[in-house]
Amino acid sequence: MSSSDVAAHEIRTSLFRLVRRLRQERPEGELSYSQFNVLGWLEREGSMTNADLAAAERVTPQTMMRATTDLVASGFISRADNPADRRQVLLEITPAGATLVREDRRRRDTFLAKAMDTTLTPTERELLHLAARLMDQLSEVVE
Repeated sequence: MSSSDVAAHEIRTSLFRLVRRLRQERPEGELSYSQFNVLGWLEREGSMTNADLAAAERVTPQTMMRATTDLVASGFISRADNPADRRQVLLEITPAGATLVREDRRRRDTFLAKAMDTTLTPTERELLHLAARLMDQLSEVVE
């Protein structure tokens, strides 16, 4: 195994454990991870079509339709006609959905900041911040 192979394994394993731990900061019975991702996209990007959301999440349009249908029924997103193309429906986050996603981010950010402050040295926190930017670069790689 090359050093890149070993590092890739360790990074993937560590990311998986951290994501799992951050998911535990969500109260049980709230939305699924995928549904929170949909809310996050709509909160950041504004109105999107089902196809745009599916492409962003790298899932099929049918899978995305199931997630968005539940979010509409829960009142976290709404559907609106696309004024530029009447054949398309735009999905928009509602005030309730925006509040939910902001509270979720705050809760997880607070947990992570506290964990970093109590566990890592200032140098380690700086390295982790740099690593976050590098992982963002890796997430954009398309093969």
